[in-house]
Amino acid sequence: MTPPENPEERDGPAFEFHDNRRIDPTTGQPREAADSSEAPEGTPEDPLAALDFEPEGVSPELDEAQRLAAERLEDLQRERASFTNYRNRSIRDQEAARARGVEDVLNALLPVLDDVDRARQAGELAGPFAAIAEKLDGALARFGVERFGVVGEEFDPTFHEALMHEESAEVETATIKHVIEPGYRIGERVVRAARVAVVGPAS
Repeated sequence: MTPPENPEERDGPAFEFHDNRRIDPTTGQPREAADSSEAPEGTPEDPLAALDFEPEGVSPELDEAQRLAAERLEDLQRERASFTNYRNRSIRDQEAARARGVEDVLNALLPVLDDVDRARQAGELAGPFAAIAEKLDGALARFGVERFGVVGEEFDPTFHEALMHEESAEVETATIKHVIEPGYRIGERVVRAARVAVVGPAS
């Protein structure tokens, strides 16, 4: 049986180990950087030490890509603004068309509504006809139609049309004495002014 060889008797230089760790494994403290002149012979230099990671300039390809991205973003923002304007304009057009439709129907129904109102004032609207008149008023109210013009209300030429006028010492301002035909409006738009008889203060 051959005895194990002694490592010191092997041919060639003995293996040497150099601890180049920057943190001392015993104390856990960073070691002071050794001068390059004191580095043991044969210690390889850090291959990353001489590398510069700060780019000296932007490549033409990157500059062109950034320019194209800025143009595409501007185009997208412009298209989005155009679509928003189109949507808002469409909503306004739809609302205007709906209002015109309701106004056209109201103008067509005005003679019928006047007959119903006269029958109501004369006390001739009763029974099933009264119920039908109430349903008609409710249907118009759902579309924003409002009837106005009340006896005793102050006369306003913006909403009232005076067909008759008389004077009285009992009033201080022009007041509606009789409603000949009520007025109708849709929201803020007056479709027909109330036609009334007015009593005003004596001159």
